[in-house]
Amino acid sequence: MEEDLPHTLERSVLIQADPPTVFRFFTDSTRWARWWGTGSSIEPRTGGRVLICYPNGARASGEVLDIEAPERLVFSFGYESGSPIAPGRSRVAIRLEPQPPGTRLHLRHSFAEAAVRDQHLQGWRFQLSLFANAVAEEVFANAAAVVDAWFEAWTLADEAARRAAFARIALPGVRFSDRYGALESVEDVVEHAGATLRFMPGASLKRDGRIRHCQGSVLANWTSSAGNGTNLFVLAPDGRIAAVVGFQG
Repeated sequence: MEEDLPHTLERSVLIQADPPTVFRFFTDSTRWARWWGTGSSIEPRTGGRVLICYPNGARASGEVLDIEAPERLVFSFGYESGSPIAPGRSRVAIRLEPQPPGTRLHLRHSFAEAAVRDQHLQGWRFQLSLFANAVAEEVFANAAAVVDAWFEAWTLADEAARRAAFARIALPGVRFSDRYGALESVEDVVEHAGATLRFMPGASLKRDGRIRHCQGSVLANWTSSAGNGTNLFVLAPDGRIAAVVGFQG
């Protein structure tokens, strides 16, 4: 089959999750359908059926040619209509590589014809974006609660309670910056929050409205006793906060 498919398309994308988490989206039909379309399914074994049901009604199918969790999936690919690729007449190979802060997905799609390959360039660019978002929506499903815990921690007057609260939700090397802070550790954040409370005893801080989330980055409006603003949170693959940038007003 290698000789019959000389024209290749290659893409890669960085996913905000570890390889075993990413690989679940190749072995579970419910997750598979989240990035392909309702009704899509996969049988995660050599020889297993692959079915893709696009939202526009088109259908593609194939067969699992090789699978090695959590590193590699290879399957044949073609459209059930026969155009522009007959079933089984192209091959998709996906390889996962650990790369901070998550997983680098490498995709190689091999075709018999260059013109057909070129027709799929934008399709894979779009499809892998859907994939990255599908994984992120699952990994960071608790993002709103993490944001709320961050804001609440800033109001805790007891230092031990404040330290424990920040430690649960932020990486040890969390970065925080706003007009009054340029911090690079959770300990700095704990002490900075304590100083804020000394100068502004009884200060309040909470989220205002719904968060906006995309692939591990979260925008959250906030309101406080001193004003309001917006924070940009960057989340690590384990769901903890890696960085925060605060904007006032």
